[in-house]
Amino acid sequence: MPETPQTTATAAAFTAAASDADVLAQTVIAVQAAGSALRERFGEVVRYETREQLMRALAANDDLALDILRPRLTRLRPEAGWVEDELDGGALPAGEWWVVDPAEGNVNHLHALPEWAVTATLVRDNQPLLTVVHLPLTGETYTALAGAGAHLDGRPLHVSRTADLGLGIVATSQARPDEDEEVVRRVGASITEMLFDALVVRTAVPATLHLANVAAGRTDVFWQFAGARADLLPGTLLVREAGGRISDAEGRPWTPQSHSFLAAAPGVHAQAVSTLSRRP
Repeated sequence: MPETPQTTATAAAFTAAASDADVLAQTVIAVQAAGSALRERFGEVVRYETREQLMRALAANDDLALDILRPRLTRLRPEAGWVEDELDGGALPAGEWWVVDPAEGNVNHLHALPEWAVTATLVRDNQPLLTVVHLPLTGETYTALAGAGAHLDGRPLHVSRTADLGLGIVATSQARPDEDEEVVRRVGASITEMLFDALVVRTAVPATLHLANVAAGRTDVFWQFAGARADLLPGTLLVREAGGRISDAEGRPWTPQSHSFLAAAPGVHAQAVSTLSRRP
């Protein structure tokens, strides 16, 4: 009996999903290999006295990881574009793109602080399709595939069931050193408002690790103003697939062009929007 259009569409979707799942598995291997290389050079504080020396040290870490990631990921999806700068923001052209942060939390790595990771996200028409976030020091690997859930080392993740912001742990990343003054002041004001409303407020970088904590139910809210695609897209998919809500700080749908970002457990999302919308 000939296949009906619905049956054909279902078969095609299954084939695509299987292909994407295989790409995810191979991406895990590539990201873990890059993480191992960065772990080998971790431990001593890297000294620098000028901005130029700092930038060279950051670039050395990036280049080491990219030399591993780029050829492997390109082989997995030869037709996909490659985002050259992990600090870029805004929308991408249509089609598939690799959005990679070879050393997320690079400054922490240089200072012998443990909060850093390697991330790779495949984006299709500006929607994250799959992502891998690997923490080389702990060996933990977070993964998500659109429509298939979020996982930590193969175990399903789910956001917290907290329904009272006053009982919640919330987090944000501070503005960049060269951030616009208005953004810096808005970050400061938002932290002050959250200090009134939440149980605990955490402020640190990188954003991706905060979002992994939201996806795992360890924290309840993460927010940020401005931000790069590579900071937010991996965690966006992790949180969504773990049952969380993603919006901008005013509760509107978030896109890479948005000027603010909010990820939260469903029970406290509206409360977080209310707090972030309040002006001192």
